[in-house]
Amino acid sequence: MADLLPLVLGLVLGLVLGAGGVLLVVRTTRPAPTPSLAAERAAVDAMVRPLQDTLARVSDDLARAERERAAAQAALTEQVRQTALGTDALRDQTGRLVTALRRSEVRGRWGEVTLRRLVESAGMLPHVHFEEQDSTRDDDGELLRPDLVVDLSDGRQVVVDAKVPLSSYLDAAEAADDATTRLLLARHASEVVAHVDRLASKEYWRRYGSPEFVVLFLPAESFLSSALEVRPDLLEHAFARDVVIATPTTLLALLRTVAHTWRQEAATRNVREVQRLARDLHGRLATLGGHLARLGSALDGAVGSYNATVGSLESRVLVTARSMATLGVVDEAAGEDAGLPGPRLVTSSTRPLTAPELLPGAESGLATLATDLPRAGAGA
Repeated sequence: MADLLPLVLGLVLGLVLGAGGVLLVVRTTRPAPTPSLAAERAAVDAMVRPLQDTLARVSDDLARAERERAAAQAALTEQVRQTALGTDALRDQTGRLVTALRRSEVRGRWGEVTLRRLVESAGMLPHVHFEEQDSTRDDDGELLRPDLVVDLSDGRQVVVDAKVPLSSYLDAAEAADDATTRLLLARHASEVVAHVDRLASKEYWRRYGSPEFVVLFLPAESFLSSALEVRPDLLEHAFARDVVIATPTTLLALLRTVAHTWRQEAATRNVREVQRLARDLHGRLATLGGHLARLGSALDGAVGSYNATVGSLESRVLVTARSMATLGVVDEAAGEDAGLPGPRLVTSSTRPLTAPELLPGAESGLATLATDLPRAGAGA
């Protein structure tokens, strides 16, 4: 706005000079007698009045613009002040955080908390799918306490140990020149290698029945990438010692795979239970078939005995009873002799068993079926 002020003043001055020039031309070219002073003043006022109105509007606009500029300047100053305060507070908190992270116990706790959050985000539950700070001893009686032990589906376990090699990494971030940065990053890579070697020497897989590897967890991706810049063979060095270096990204994928294996194992256990129940059911069906066969034989015997009894009744008992009627023992007029109808014979027999599972010797066929069921479950 200060740059526009000379321009506006020059414009106003030009308008005034132009009005004076016009007035001078009018006075010199007028053929009539010279007008009075009042008339000239009125003419000048009439010409200058629009300029005065314009100057007043320009002055108002300049004042309003100056007020807006001052308000904007004050707001900008306040924002700069707040930003400076926030930056100072952030610098102070960052400094305290860096100081805290230089302490080994704080770094260890940070790595453990990050590891636990990753495990929980993979859908695993404590004391069900994993154990924290489980204790064991090596052959020399030295106490070993891995940060995390993840249970696998086949009864085996994976040991995860969190390490935070941060001191040299922080020093490298604060280094003033590239040479010092490279030197400190090389020291950082050496610290990671030292963690790998110490973890491999503990041989957790011999005490936990785990696969022959242990997971070294680094809680930040940059820890591994910075070490790989200086030591490209770091991963191969770890693999040769049965150590898998994992970051939050790779460990999460590993743990999700383990969780999926857990679910698959649960489904497999259910299939095996169904197979066991199916074998029991088929065995009981075979037993029931034997019982039914014996019951049918007993029913056939009962039918034979019934028919023999009916034959004896008709051929011997009823004949004698009818003879008594002819001797007048029974009053025929009273209708007491109704002819003594004899019972009917049972001509139907029991239905034989035809289902192969219920026939004698079905146990051998069921055994073959029970052998085929696990194969079908494995194929599923």
